[in-house]
Amino acid sequence: MKDWTLAATLNNARWCDAVCRAHGQAGRFLPHMWVNAAVVPRFYPNAVTLAVGDTAIEEQLTTVAILQKSNLPGRWSVKDSFGTLDLSRRGFDLLFEAKWIRSVMPAEGPSTDIAWTREDKGEGLPVGDPDFAMFKGRRGFKVVAGFMLYRAEDVVGVSNVVADAADAPAVWRALTLLAAQTFPRLPLVGYESGRELEAAVTSGFEAGDTLRVWVTARD
Repeated sequence: MKDWTLAATLNNARWCDAVCRAHGQAGRFLPHMWVNAAVVPRFYPNAVTLAVGDTAIEEQLTTVAILQKSNLPGRWSVKDSFGTLDLSRRGFDLLFEAKWIRSVMPAEGPSTDIAWTREDKGEGLPVGDPDFAMFKGRRGFKVVAGFMLYRAEDVVGVSNVVADAADAPAVWRALTLLAAQTFPRLPLVGYESGRELEAAVTSGFEAGDTLRVWVTARD
């Protein structure tokens, strides 16, 4: 396991909790897992694993079983941060696999005509939290890109990166610069898959360990 995977995992759990708190539904941090037995915002998990090892896995599976008995409505998900759980026989489908990513210094690249602004409004987001920042990129009057940052665990997590395929490499390079200006001297971490992962790596990010997201199977 990469020496930065745990920090990336903890940062992501802190981010999930911050968003849930902004919706009035904070989760709970256990030694092995972050859990939330309430209805969470769309695209956010009800559990994030925080530790590795046989004891941690046993406790995580027990926690998942308890959540299953809590009668959460609809389909809900578990973020398997280290790719160590097999929930296929426990009523879950594998939603996707991704790679943790890290950048330790801003990337240089060609200039772009996208103009970036930091936003101070966002419904259901931890606006006002000094560890949170959201940026939107505009071409003229049209919003064409965006991303969010969250500082925790001595790293800065990047998420919700939005960009057209043609703009993606330039957007990833721009976000490394903006992150360094907003939260200086901290590594930038996150996770991506597919074309977004390719764009991040092209822009100087290191791809690391695998994570999985499991979602409860359809009835």
